[in-house]
Amino acid sequence: MKVVLKAYALLSVLLAPGAVLAQQNSTSGVQPAAVYNGGHNGTTTVGLRIANGGAGQSGFIGAWADSFINYMVNRKGHEPFLVEWYLGDTTQSIAFLQQKVVDVAATYNLAAERAVYDAGLLSAWLYGWRDHFYFVGPTSNPAQLSQNDTVLTMARKIVQVGNEQAAVPPASGLATRFLSRYDKSATNIKESQIFITTGQVPWALDYSKWYHQYPRFPIQALEAASVLGEYTLTDRGTWLSSTTDVRSKLTIFKAGTDNETDILLNPAHVLIAKEGNLLNADIGKAFADWVNLYDPQNKDGGQYVAETFTGNAQSQNPQPLYTRAPGNWTPPPEA
Repeated sequence: MKVVLKAYALLSVLLAPGAVLAQQNSTSGVQPAAVYNGGHNGTTTVGLRIANGGAGQSGFIGAWADSFINYMVNRKGHEPFLVEWYLGDTTQSIAFLQQKVVDVAATYNLAAERAVYDAGLLSAWLYGWRDHFYFVGPTSNPAQLSQNDTVLTMARKIVQVGNEQAAVPPASGLATRFLSRYDKSATNIKESQIFITTGQVPWALDYSKWYHQYPRFPIQALEAASVLGEYTLTDRGTWLSSTTDVRSKLTIFKAGTDNETDILLNPAHVLIAKEGNLLNADIGKAFADWVNLYDPQNKDGGQYVAETFTGNAQSQNPQPLYTRAPGNWTPPPEA
């Protein structure tokens, strides 16, 4: 099965087995990064459109798409259809949903999700899977972070050493810098939350010299941090989807857990458009049910794929990129 993707989707969507040539959306002018057919060659009808950033780049959205298509064909007797993936961070993905470019947005920020939910634009708001933020940095570790530090302590050290080195450059030449995606993504929002909690706003004028604004998608941003020797906030899915060369130049100083109070937990929620905005209402409703399905006996369901997906970049002892969602989740009450 060949894969033909837009260039900016880069090497991570890589090799997803059911991807085919992306066609332009005739109503919006926005192109999908990839289109998946579940192995049913010759299929031309689009049944579902999903927007997401990092999990799309890792190949996970493609794995979800292929599995869902085959679930519908093999277990529900549905005709084969295509699933389109649109590349966008949390803010962009929600905008695509609002503009009816997509039927589904998989996003990572409760406040932004709450806004579209309260606006009556959703038929379902689901917990899709758990990703986990990683606080990483160069192996040279010029800010002298310790894995025993809290995330907030790490941020404070970067601020302190970065400011000192901006005044007096280090003799070693190993400067302390933090790479920010600076793009309204969930990662950028989380990073901003961390710095604000320490009393710092490094992006405000006159912005801090150690704060590197690099508005790119997750895999590209991590690669840049690796090449430049900078600290950054990334996520487990992106980390495990990156090359060995990229990861070898960086150290994980703190990794998120499944604890719902962990500041580095990165829950992915699935927003499904209201019925009137769905390209195919029956497929959209079935997808909502499938996202919650965990059927290990038949190796099926959105939660089974979330628990077992290892991506395409790991060659030895592959680890799952994500963990499945907690059971019986409901949207939290408005704060």
